[in-house]
Amino acid sequence: MLDLKGYGWMLWEGLQVTLLVGVFSLGVAVVLGLLGSWGKLSSSPVARAVAGTYTTVIRGVPELLLILIVYYGTPTLIQNIAESLGHDITLDINPFVAGIATIGFIYGAFATEVFRGAVLAVPKGQLEAAHAYGMNRAQVVRRVLLPQVMRFALPGLGNLWMVLIKATALISVIGLPELVRNAQIAAGSTRAPFTFFFTVALIFLGITAVSMLVLQRMEKWSNRGIGKA
Repeated sequence: MLDLKGYGWMLWEGLQVTLLVGVFSLGVAVVLGLLGSWGKLSSSPVARAVAGTYTTVIRGVPELLLILIVYYGTPTLIQNIAESLGHDITLDINPFVAGIATIGFIYGAFATEVFRGAVLAVPKGQLEAAHAYGMNRAQVVRRVLLPQVMRFALPGLGNLWMVLIKATALISVIGLPELVRNAQIAAGSTRAPFTFFFTVALIFLGITAVSMLVLQRMEKWSNRGIGKA
C-alpha cells in the first residue's frame, strides 16, 4: 500500500475539484458544441464564418496557452485599457471559474465537430417524412433530430470527456487546488514525488476505466431497439 504520509486528504479534495471542473466544463462544451454545429450547418454565411473561425482558432492554439491568456492575460489587458481611459481598477478572475470557462471553451470547438457529424448522420428522409406527417420545425427537431443526434454523438462525446478530464491537469498552473496541484504540494512537502504522481496517474486511470464502463452502458441504452446490420 502506498504511503501518502498524511496527505491523502489533499488528493481526495483535489479529486473532487477535478471532477467538478470536468463535469461543468463538459456542460459548457456541449452547449457551445450545439451552438457551433448550428452555426456551421446554418444557411447564414455570418454564422458559418463565426463557427468556422471559432473551431479553427481554438483547435490551433495550445490548451495551456489559452488557459494562461484567460487567467493572466485577460485581466491585465482589461486593466491596461481601463487605465488608458483614466480608470484604476483591479480585476481578479476566480481560478475555478477560469478553469471551467477555458476548458469548456476549448472543448466546445471539438464538440462542434462531433455534433456536426451527428446531425449529418441523421437520414434526411426521416426529417422530410416528419414534415410530411405535419410536424412543425420545432417538433421535428425535438422529436426526430435531437434524439438521433445525441445517439450518434455519444461515442464522440465519450472520447471528448476522457480527453477533457485529463486536460484538467493543466489548470494546476493557475493555482487551482485540483488533483495535480495538490499532488505537487504534497510531493514538495514530503520529497516523495514518485509516490504522489504515480498515485495521481492511477486515479486518472481509474476515472477513465469507470467512464468507459458508464459510456458503454449509455451507448447500449441509446441503441436499444435498433437492429444491427
